[in-house]
Amino acid sequence: MRERPEVTPHYGAEHEDFRKMVRTFLEREAVPHHDRWEKEGIVDRELWRKAGAAGLLGMDAPTEYGGGGEPDFRYPAVFTEELIRARVTVPGFVAHNDVVASYLAARTTPEQRRRWLPGLCSGELVAAIAISEPDAGSNVADIRTTAVRDGDHYVLNGQKVFITNGENADLVLVAARTAPQRGGQGLSLFVVERGTAGFTRGNRLEKLGWNASDTCELFFDGCRVPAGNLVGKEHAGMAYLMTGLPRERLSIATVAVAACEQMLEDALDYARRRHAFGQAIGSFQHNRFQLATMDTEVTIARVFLDHCVTQINAGRLSAADAAKAKWWTTELQVEISNRALQLYGGYGYLRESPISREWANSRVQTIYGGTTEIMKEMIGRSLGL
Repeated sequence: MRERPEVTPHYGAEHEDFRKMVRTFLEREAVPHHDRWEKEGIVDRELWRKAGAAGLLGMDAPTEYGGGGEPDFRYPAVFTEELIRARVTVPGFVAHNDVVASYLAARTTPEQRRRWLPGLCSGELVAAIAISEPDAGSNVADIRTTAVRDGDHYVLNGQKVFITNGENADLVLVAARTAPQRGGQGLSLFVVERGTAGFTRGNRLEKLGWNASDTCELFFDGCRVPAGNLVGKEHAGMAYLMTGLPRERLSIATVAVAACEQMLEDALDYARRRHAFGQAIGSFQHNRFQLATMDTEVTIARVFLDHCVTQINAGRLSAADAAKAKWWTTELQVEISNRALQLYGGYGYLRESPISREWANSRVQTIYGGTTEIMKEMIGRSLGL
């Protein structure tokens, strides 16, 4: 990945110091083990604890609960960029840090924060969010998992699929229907803890990419969750999700742009080193044009991403702009991976090639967090259409 100058209009020297610390941490604690994690389909729990000790978890959580107390989105963005640079799996950290920990820091009571945030920030607890179901993906209003009040508990019944951190998670933030007659406005959020009776996990799912990120199904069969694990107000889950989704989508866009920058750097390096017909393949006009196009598109994506980061820090990132960032950058990531693999030729198709892994990782980016089609629908509605 091409180096940023130490100070830019969007990132200062303090962010670059943080970047250097993250880079050193990943080179020491993650890179030597990552190939094994890819084969096993899960990262070691020890990595979470080490990340917590390094201050890389719960960066925006209040300091009194062990967090960093830093609302600046640029810090988790730098962490994400360095994960990509180190070629270390990303979704698990995004789900834990930028989704669940942020929801819990914003929506829980002081008592709930004391119970959950210290562990999430230290890495002793790993978090997941469970929204997707067999018949409810991008359309959250179709969720069928139910939560029925029974005295001091809610009884959950249902199934969740494609859950990132599903196997490692100690806390799962579950969206369930508490008022079936109210449609999308009848959802609530609950924290289901490891070991709760009636809560089980399915087998680890084998995926095309992001193989070190554990993913599985979750089952709730008469699962009795204490009423004290309700997050925020009953029936307010949809509103909470809609408020938090722009941050999640910006995190996914951050992954996409960082991956595009890394793939472009790899492609440029390969185009200079690889020779055919007596010259570097980068000297052929077609390849120069391809790389020039890639460079231009990646630069545009970076500019818009940095704009969105500025907006979220100011509390002004709209749902429509987050959707624009998510669909544009992830579709670009897929396109860049295709072009870069084509440039590599047969070498790019080998599993040992870094571009083959990036190609596999890119495809799900246009699906989770809201599909490209849903993002365009949101943007269209924002235009009054």
